[in-house]
Amino acid sequence: MAATVTKRIDPQTLNLKEQVVSINRVTKVVKGGKNLSFSALVVVGDSSAKVVGFGVGKAKEVPSAIRKGIEAAKKNLRKIHMLQTTIPHQVLGRFGSGMVLLKPAPEGTGVIAGGPVRAVIQAAGIPNVLTKSIGSHNPHNVVKATINALEQLRDRNVVAEMRGVAVDKL
Repeated sequence: MAATVTKRIDPQTLNLKEQVVSINRVTKVVKGGKNLSFSALVVVGDSSAKVVGFGVGKAKEVPSAIRKGIEAAKKNLRKIHMLQTTIPHQVLGRFGSGMVLLKPAPEGTGVIAGGPVRAVIQAAGIPNVLTKSIGSHNPHNVVKATINALEQLRDRNVVAEMRGVAVDKL
């Protein structure tokens, strides 16, 4: 499979909202005892521009770990293709042993998702979607699987161009 080249999205032009998905206490055992630090998984997104990203930050204190996670997430932004209020088609995202199924939903359904998937979907600004998290419940794997699923979404025009047919024939 060919690697896709994505254009970097400038975070200064967006109105990004950040959400902390999980904070983990991490210890490193050394000769003198245990070194304690914190790891934060953060999701940032602009719902009006349909842009979302995630980042991980580690530091000795929680606020600085969150700050580092936000900076990492701003460097990792992706554009999401969608219809008016939902996603164009059903998709299954995978990362590690975690899988996330995203299904289009009619107007008024809302976001039917749990925990880490909900954070990513709300940051991306998708108002109506059905989701199911399968396999691993590790927040890192679930967030990465959700981002993978959102990256697989294709616009009708792109699919028609790939197949070499008119948009109305799809």
